[in-house]
Amino acid sequence: MATGLSQQYTAACTQFNQPVNPFIEEMLLQLEQSEQYTTTLKLCGNNRLDLRFNNLTDKGAVHIANFLQEGGSLFHLNLMGNDIETDGAELIAKALHRNDTLRSLRMTGNKIGNKGAMFFAAMLQINSTLEELDLGDCDLGIQSLIALATVLLRNKSIKSINLNRPLFYVLQEDTIIHISLMLKMNNTLQELHLSKHEMTDFGLERLCEALHENTALKYLDLSCNKISRDGVKCLAELLKTNTTLEILDLTSNRMEDEGAIHLAKTIHTYNSSLKALAVVSNNITGQGLKVLAAAIQANTSLEYIYIWGNVLDDAACVAFSNLLSTGRLSNSSMDVQPYVVDGCVYLAELFHGLKKHYYWTPSYGVADDSVCNSGLALTNY
Repeated sequence: MATGLSQQYTAACTQFNQPVNPFIEEMLLQLEQSEQYTTTLKLCGNNRLDLRFNNLTDKGAVHIANFLQEGGSLFHLNLMGNDIETDGAELIAKALHRNDTLRSLRMTGNKIGNKGAMFFAAMLQINSTLEELDLGDCDLGIQSLIALATVLLRNKSIKSINLNRPLFYVLQEDTIIHISLMLKMNNTLQELHLSKHEMTDFGLERLCEALHENTALKYLDLSCNKISRDGVKCLAELLKTNTTLEILDLTSNRMEDEGAIHLAKTIHTYNSSLKALAVVSNNITGQGLKVLAAAIQANTSLEYIYIWGNVLDDAACVAFSNLLSTGRLSNSSMDVQPYVVDGCVYLAELFHGLKKHYYWTPSYGVADDSVCNSGLALTNY
């Protein structure tokens, strides 16, 4: 990238009588001064220098689209948490028809809507270099989700896609069926986020059927859905033969003790590929957590386990405390830490977990810290 970008920016602000935003100015200075930043541009609405009162809108997307069409050396573009809507999404998506350098695009939290996401689906039919696309919390609709799943039947470049929290109000799980059909055919996608899809056991069963044939997916996020013990039982059967999945996020479902025991049996005896498992807030009591801890003790491949938000009674506290005392896991491998009061063991919460695509993930600092983000550390492209 050419030098002097920060000076160009401040001059433009003066010309159009606009205040200089310190966040944008610092990002451009970093681009000029360090080779590390010549491939990455972060213009996030939730950055520490805060864009809340000067978020990028469709007008800002015009400049981003023009820059993308020029190509250059930009590999990663982070626009999460801004106010880009349908028109801006169209400009950015169409710019990527001609761009052959960008590898990662994060649009999380922009309200591009169903129509805006359709432009990205059309882009994926043409662009063959983009590897990571984040459309989480972008107000996606049924049509755009089906379109994206259909395009991924043939797209060979996308390795990670975030489709979290779409907006639709139907009982049928048509979108999950289309995504399942895609997973049967696609052998490129390695990371898939389907949080807040209102997915039930029926939808999970369709996904499991597809994943029996899939040999590529490593990271599956099913958090914040309506999955119960029956769906988890089907998932446990899949994990008996699946040797690809490494990260499984079941946070905020309702597997309860029976579901946890199904998973524990598979982990104890059959599965040796799973590296990280999140069962946070699943209404599991000490009965299920104790069996799960015993399975982890016997399984040497599982490296991360997250359990906070369940019923951490005496049995659960002792069981997971033993995982640490025996050296099977370390504090950086769990989201809980034991402490003793009057001879009784309790568990306190640690700020660890799978949070690659969450709003409050810092957009600065060490991105690949395995302690606070095991997903990034485990999934290497």
